[in-house]
Amino acid sequence: MVDEALSAGAVARRLGVAVTTLRTWHQRYGLGPSEHIPGHHRRYTPSDLARLEIMRRLTAEGVSPAEAARWARQAPDPSPNGTVAPVRTHPLGRDGGGSIPVGRAGPAARGLARAAMRLDAAVISETIAHALAAGGVVATWEGLLRPVLAGIGERHAATAGLIEVEHLVSRCVSEALAAASRAKVPTGPARILLSCADEEQHTLPLEALAAALAEAGVSYRMLGARVPVAALVEAVNRTGPAAVVLWSHTRATADPTQLTALLAAPRRPLLVLAAGPGWRADTLPAGVVRPVDLAEAVSLSAAVRDSLDQSRRD
Repeated sequence: MVDEALSAGAVARRLGVAVTTLRTWHQRYGLGPSEHIPGHHRRYTPSDLARLEIMRRLTAEGVSPAEAARWARQAPDPSPNGTVAPVRTHPLGRDGGGSIPVGRAGPAARGLARAAMRLDAAVISETIAHALAAGGVVATWEGLLRPVLAGIGERHAATAGLIEVEHLVSRCVSEALAAASRAKVPTGPARILLSCADEEQHTLPLEALAAALAEAGVSYRMLGARVPVAALVEAVNRTGPAAVVLWSHTRATADPTQLTALLAAPRRPLLVLAAGPGWRADTLPAGVVRPVDLAEAVSLSAAVRDSLDQSRRD
């Protein structure tokens, strides 16, 4: 047993948490090292490590530390001889070689960021699914997903790394949002058309809007990434949407002439929304609205849909 016991530093590296976190879990929740050798610091046994792994996984999924500790303490020894399967190690150190900044976002975002650095797709997906079920699309996007995605972008800009992290997290987010959209399919005609600007490839915010609209009972059509302006105008003329949301993530794709073309379309929509940080307010044509966030985009889309439906009933 002595050979298998680990120091706090070794356990912290294996779990991808800070030593101070281990101390907190020990002092507040009783999840500390159980092996004591006279004249030495206490050591963590394999059973201690197994319980701490449960604690780490549950807190990463957004479970409160107190509740996670209760489950961890109730866990039986992993096997009759007290051994456990090796816990994933992180050769580059804590959180796989750095951390993703999430600003003032809460513990769920920090847990998601740690899971992202470990490339732990299971925990990433479980955390997102739990948040969507508990708080809905808008709250999950604003409080969990957007801070983590922005943090990944910030780290990439500073280091030119984390491409693999961005790809994995993006896939998990996209799958979760698609599942949320399928879970609440609105009835009635699609009044809202969602599209990325020409050459724009960042689709996740538009996917979040689609899921939020579905949650609100608003039908939509999604054209996706890199839609040429001629194709977008053709789609508008063929479907006659009440509102068009055109997403641009960067200044390079935010060409105002795309918005002008929508306003000049034969079947001009009642509302044109220029969504995303690419658009500059001082370049938008008259009549175009720039929503400040996801919630406002949903609210405006629902309002224009309701207005059109009411006018047709009248």
